[in-house]
Amino acid sequence: MESKINRHLTLIPVILVSLYYCLVSATPQHGGDHFVLVHGGGHNVTAVDLAASGIDLRRAESLRSFAQYIGPLMSLMETLSEDEKVILVAHSLGGLAISKAMEIFHDKIHMAIFVTALMPSLAFNFTILSQGLARWQALQLDSKAASTHYPINTVILIFVTLIFEDVELAELLVRPQRLFSNENIYTSLVLTPERFGSVNRIFVLSDKDRTLVKEFQLWMIKNNPPNHVEHIQDSDHMVMISKPDLGDYLLSLAKKFA
Repeated sequence: MESKINRHLTLIPVILVSLYYCLVSATPQHGGDHFVLVHGGGHNVTAVDLAASGIDLRRAESLRSFAQYIGPLMSLMETLSEDEKVILVAHSLGGLAISKAMEIFHDKIHMAIFVTALMPSLAFNFTILSQGLARWQALQLDSKAASTHYPINTVILIFVTLIFEDVELAELLVRPQRLFSNENIYTSLVLTPERFGSVNRIFVLSDKDRTLVKEFQLWMIKNNPPNHVEHIQDSDHMVMISKPDLGDYLLSLAKKFA
């Protein structure tokens, strides 16, 4: 069961180049919000590559824990000034990363936006999410998998073919995805009401997602209600590509929850 769940999760290397350009070119609607995009004109936008992803030079097989994988986001959050609050935007597996950031850096986060992303909470932990992933197991599409055994966990590497305007850039950015045991992720995501629970959560529902399918997204929303749900019609798992106006949605949310 666990290998099926892990294989499903690897369909989400977070490549947010398109979303980055959507935001920096969008017409500002208020202030100068700082968006932190997690694999992701008038706004400060930071796109984070988690460990062994994108341009991060580490190799997937070198990672030994989920905490190490999300380390780049934690490091970025540590560099923020005391009076700066960011808007965290996560896609897919990145939802687990920003959830950890919400717990540790709750006072530096204005809101957290889950773009068809895994969304845990205090009573809706990763173990429960895993059960939902197993129930709504998506097709593997064009992914390729290989297993390698290490002293602590089984590593399953998945390569996903994505469609970009710049095909060469896409090929350079697609990387093997290091997976961790459910237990490793579960123990790394201990969330509390006074920290994680103090941050507004927004969920962006992708109507035609074939990776984290709509039924799974609705199940998360029903059992773990966020502060707001934004529906995007006719969008697939890579919302930032199928609906390039996602940046406008994010700007609108920033204004609504100012």
